[in-house]
Amino acid sequence: MTAGMTREAALELLQEYNQEPFHIVHALTVEGVMRWFAGELGYGSDADFWAMAGLLHDIDFERWPDEHCKKAPELLSAAHADEALIHAVCSHGWGLCSDIAPEHEMEKVLFACDELTGLIGAAVRMRPSKSVQDLEVSSLK
Repeated sequence: MTAGMTREAALELLQEYNQEPFHIVHALTVEGVMRWFAGELGYGSDADFWAMAGLLHDIDFERWPDEHCKKAPELLSAAHADEALIHAVCSHGWGLCSDIAPEHEMEKVLFACDELTGLIGAAVRMRPSKSVQDLEVSSLK
């Protein structure tokens, strides 16, 4: 799979539409988690694609929260992203803000990682250390 753009171009695109540090950190976190899962699940050759889907999954959220997953195709198409990336980005909002269902295993992982990284991030912000380094699984439960 290919995303139709470089990681550098994707990061520039993300930063064009997202300036809040929280949104940038969330995108970078989901990017890293998606890259890890690609390798873990046997999709190592597609790790760049998985990571890019993670990086760009909320491309439209900061500026257009009421059009989340609906504005993304326009933004990504203008940046020459391929249809598989656009589908993946839009499918992460399935049942919430999109009627595009996740089909590929990567899209299902993205759907789960978006929520899971948000939960972990919220738990970390509640800790005195503000760090994931000393977070115990029991704290999430």
